[in-house]
Amino acid sequence: SFPVTTVIGTKAVAVEDEDGNEISEDKIVYEFVPQAFLQAYVAAWKKFDGIQDAANAKEEYLVIEEINRGNCAQIFGDLFQLLDRGDGGFSEYPIKADADMKKYLQKALKDVDLDGVASNINAMFKDEDVARRVKDGDILLLPSNLYIWATMNTSDQSLFPIDSAFKRRWDWQYVPISDAGKQWVIRVNGNDYSWWSFLEEINQRIYKATYSEDKKLGYFFCKANSDGVIDAEKFVSKVVFYLWNDVFKDMEFEGDAFKDGENGKLSFDKFYKVEAGKTEVVSDKVELFLKNLGLEPIETGNKADEEDEGIFANGVNGKNYDKFTINDGKEWGKNRLAIECIKEYIHLNPGMSASLIYDSWKPLSNRVPHFIETQSEYDMRTDNSKGRSESVECSDGKLYVAIDGYGSNGKADDLMNAVNSKDWGITIKKIVK
Repeated sequence: SFPVTTVIGTKAVAVEDEDGNEISEDKIVYEFVPQAFLQAYVAAWKKFDGIQDAANAKEEYLVIEEINRGNCAQIFGDLFQLLDRGDGGFSEYPIKADADMKKYLQKALKDVDLDGVASNINAMFKDEDVARRVKDGDILLLPSNLYIWATMNTSDQSLFPIDSAFKRRWDWQYVPISDAGKQWVIRVNGNDYSWWSFLEEINQRIYKATYSEDKKLGYFFCKANSDGVIDAEKFVSKVVFYLWNDVFKDMEFEGDAFKDGENGKLSFDKFYKVEAGKTEVVSDKVELFLKNLGLEPIETGNKADEEDEGIFANGVNGKNYDKFTINDGKEWGKNRLAIECIKEYIHLNPGMSASLIYDSWKPLSNRVPHFIETQSEYDMRTDNSKGRSESVECSDGKLYVAIDGYGSNGKADDLMNAVNSKDWGITIKKIVK
């Protein structure tokens, strides 16, 4: 961001050989190249051109992101002295420009008319020559209309410390963690949990354990996909990993949030399992962790997974709560039936390619939109329906399976009968609630 001298190429110059004859020879040529700081500095002074009152100059802004990621003392160098501003907004202590910088500034500010504000500037320093010296590039002086704004995340571990002397030159504004209003969700086992509700709950526990604001999670700590969904894999790899390895590792994981039923504490390794040589996230442990925090799935308009209005009418208020098991395993709601069946199919056929799995299940796709899709088919969708599909890992890629729309017109029963009729080694049973 700050001035540099760089090689720009070669240039033919006249030199003398051993006999005193003039010859042409290529020489490496260097030229001073202004970067962000000097560009903003010059732009700010140009906005004083021809005006009569310094207070009327339009603002110029230099924004530095993540200022704590570099060695501030080394980066700013002598410019550090310019950060002390007087009552008029100009630097209190000008610095002398080096030869390259002076040459550049002389050219850049040559046609800028500072006569109208010269008396104001000179009066501040009780020196009738200050304005001219600024224009000639002899000295650097931050003008009153140049604002330098910087951001930093105090939670990040800075590569270099920022000393107190540097910090005092800035006005600080604390930006608290807040709900960005994106309505992001954590999707686990077909259930959506509010990302912001999770942050509120976990940040309370982080502060109680560490007494540190810096360890808390901000809204954009883990970014959702284009549909506003953070899947279980991303949640574990980014959020759970951070919590277990950077926040609570020295706290012995006390409290209900880390309980694992009768199995003791919810250690990090329990979030993963190895199936057929592949490491997979254990969604049940992710959901257990969220429920330990007191979170409940968000009620959505697509709750047909749990309820089916007036079709079988064997539940309360005419709603259906039937569940299904796959090979006598865990109970699943209607919207999870297809994807869990396909996962079981992949488990029973390790190494089968995504294309073969797709070909096997595609004939069953007339039940709901986007029943099963290849990666390319999923990527081609441009509407907001992608959030109604979930990915499954195959040996050589991903497939996407619909997790919505099975709760009406007996679609789940139809799917059950279709799968049971296949010689796939999969048996679905219906459990009437």
